[in-house]
Amino acid sequence: MNPPHEGIADLGAVLREWGRIGCLGFGGPPVHIRMLHEVCVQRRGWIDEVEFEDAVATCNLLPGPSSTQLAIFTAWRVRGRTGALLGGAAFILPGFVLILALSVLFLAGAPPTWVLGAGAGAGSAVAAVAVSAGWALLVPSWERRAHPARWIGYVVAGGVSAATIGPWLVLVLLGCGGVELVVRHPRSPHRPREVGGHYALVSPGLVAGLLGTAGSGVLLALSWTALKVGALSYGGGFVIIPLMQGDAVEQHGWMSDADFLNAVALGQITPGPVVLTVAVVGYAAAGLLGAVLATAVAFLPSFVLVLGGATHFDRWRNGPRIRAFLDGAGPAAIGAILGSALPLAVALAEPWQFAVLLGAAALLLVARRGVVLTLLLAAAVGVVVALAGGPLP
Repeated sequence: MNPPHEGIADLGAVLREWGRIGCLGFGGPPVHIRMLHEVCVQRRGWIDEVEFEDAVATCNLLPGPSSTQLAIFTAWRVRGRTGALLGGAAFILPGFVLILALSVLFLAGAPPTWVLGAGAGAGSAVAAVAVSAGWALLVPSWERRAHPARWIGYVVAGGVSAATIGPWLVLVLLGCGGVELVVRHPRSPHRPREVGGHYALVSPGLVAGLLGTAGSGVLLALSWTALKVGALSYGGGFVIIPLMQGDAVEQHGWMSDADFLNAVALGQITPGPVVLTVAVVGYAAAGLLGAVLATAVAFLPSFVLVLGGATHFDRWRNGPRIRAFLDGAGPAAIGAILGSALPLAVALAEPWQFAVLLGAAALLLVARRGVVLTLLLAAAVGVVVALAGGPLP
């Protein structure tokens, strides 16, 4: 990768362009990548085609939200560290503000009936969205597989773990990555930590620092949940669902199943990174402080990875040990995305919700409609049911 051009763009331009993407980036990583390409390559000419494509590929190899990391990297490339911090914040904050406002509305003690209906309707479609997200990743991952039998084993391990032992899924992801690393590099049986003198994954010191500043009790537990979301979510935004659901619903009881479904739906219909779903969990656990803390902890690893290693992206991408670890953890994460659909579907309570789930599956998997449109239609059905006096979960 080329070094950053400190003066290629002024900070005002970075704030405007990355903030615009943060406000209008509905639809997840594909939309974010398209908008960043339009700004940085086509319209402004700040980055050439080859480097942008390499950056996309490298960010997809890293743990955490790839489109957020791409936003931070491109801002670094055009305005250095200051640009990366400002551009990354501008990309994240609009969606955070919106999802926090919606969290207050949906998690209120006595929200309006139509709000409950909208949440129940949108939540009904979430399991179908998970299957759609996992399926979209499955075929490309199979084409890149290192070994067919091991690849299938990793996918199955991730799927079964997400469906049965959600809070411990992180150990399965790390274990699958470790197995692939040991098989392909038997003399280096440890998980990769350094490439070119920089940490490829979050260091123990960073983990300890984050948890040490989080206080105790609920904030400590919330910090650990958010750290798993931000530092260990291989395979795209939807792998955060099983990572969070076990902690938020089963282990700590911060949210009900219905509330968690609402949180996932809100993360899909708001602009910006899907990982912002963690803000809803944080708000449910500890109010405004919890939302801010969870969001900061979840996104901090992305800033650390990019700011600490952007000049070494080529070596990260081509490093055999990093590649081996991710070839194990990646398929397991895809399996986890698919497996998360089971507990999400089981959480539904009313017959009409299962009908909405089937309709959403048809829209996403057969008709190939978008996620935002599908969730909005599901929410509309829920509003109609609620206003007609139908049963709500």
